[in-house]
Amino acid sequence: MNSNSSFKIYIALRFFSSLFFAMIVTVNLVYQATVANLNPLQLVLVGTLLEASCFLFEIPTGIVADLYSRKLSIIIGTFLVGVGFLIEGLFPLFFAILIAQFIWGIGSTFISGAREAWIVDEIGEKEAEKAFIRGQQFSQMGLFVGIFLSMLLGSINIQLPIILGGALYSIQSLFLMFFMKENNFSPTPFKKRETFKKMREIFFEGIVIIKKNYVLLFIIINSFIFGMFSEGFDRLWTPYLLNNFEFPLIGDLKPVVWFGIINIIATIFALVATEIVNIVKKDRASSLKILLFIDCLLIVSVFGFGFSNGFLVAIIFYSFISMFREARGPLYDIWMSQNIESKIRATIFSMRSQVDAFGQIIGGPIIGIVASVIAIRSGIVAGGIILVPTIFFYYYFLKRHKNI
Repeated sequence: MNSNSSFKIYIALRFFSSLFFAMIVTVNLVYQATVANLNPLQLVLVGTLLEASCFLFEIPTGIVADLYSRKLSIIIGTFLVGVGFLIEGLFPLFFAILIAQFIWGIGSTFISGAREAWIVDEIGEKEAEKAFIRGQQFSQMGLFVGIFLSMLLGSINIQLPIILGGALYSIQSLFLMFFMKENNFSPTPFKKRETFKKMREIFFEGIVIIKKNYVLLFIIINSFIFGMFSEGFDRLWTPYLLNNFEFPLIGDLKPVVWFGIINIIATIFALVATEIVNIVKKDRASSLKILLFIDCLLIVSVFGFGFSNGFLVAIIFYSFISMFREARGPLYDIWMSQNIESKIRATIFSMRSQVDAFGQIIGGPIIGIVASVIAIRSGIVAGGIILVPTIFFYYYFLKRHKNI
């Protein structure tokens, strides 16, 4: 297989994976809340288990990609992700959905990093840069197509897009088995593999570095707090809309179709935010101030969403939340790169991801308990309260380090 064929396989994988994934996730929270009848705490625990499985299996599954085969890792991961969603769609029970999320999480770790590593091996770094850009574009196209298909199928039966999307996602593994080639893979010697021991070394090395650097301490605290907020919010915003607002009647549109429309609006807002970030001046002095401004707007939007008294107002605030979250991501990465020495950059980025995941595992159940004991609205507001301390950390570091 020549490099052009590998390029096409990669683009097709990005497009169809995004399409099938969008078919599922557009409706799966509505499905969990209405068909499986999960309460707020159960909804959050489902997400927490998913995050925990990703956290625990990220490095072990990486052994397959680096020691044996990128192709094999991608095939296993694609199959497992599809099976996880298929189980969720077929069995609307809390225990079955927990198992499904666990399988999905493990599958995603098999794919994580392996797909990109494979295409770099096959076509080289220079051509891979083009593949990454084109792959992102086709992924966005697949996302929009998947949302529309989910709306169409979900209006017939809400389980249909989940079951069909899961089955088609797994079937991709058969396509890859026959058409995906691996001609330039060089296995990493076992002794050089990153194991749990290496992960612990990275973590403790990061702690030593962070103790000596206030900027890095800020990064870790900020990542932990944002992780605590995100898991609960991501799981509760759907039942919050379902339980607290009457959806406008436009023809025969069902609530599931409305969620497809909401996702499209939020995606457009996110794309606009990303483009704005690309054109904003991002020097060391201004990046943190822009981040402070964005996070202030994010907190206001979360509170606005939590206290909304009308469907349209809630949708507007949710779209703003999506926009600000999307905008802060790349800008935060840029600011980190500007303030971290090259020799420790990979360590800190890796540690930030671990801390964010840990924050989700800790914060998700807390918000879920608040939502279950009091009300879902209270859980949303609690998420906004969790974010508030970040503003004080921003202020402290801007005052102490005027040049960051």
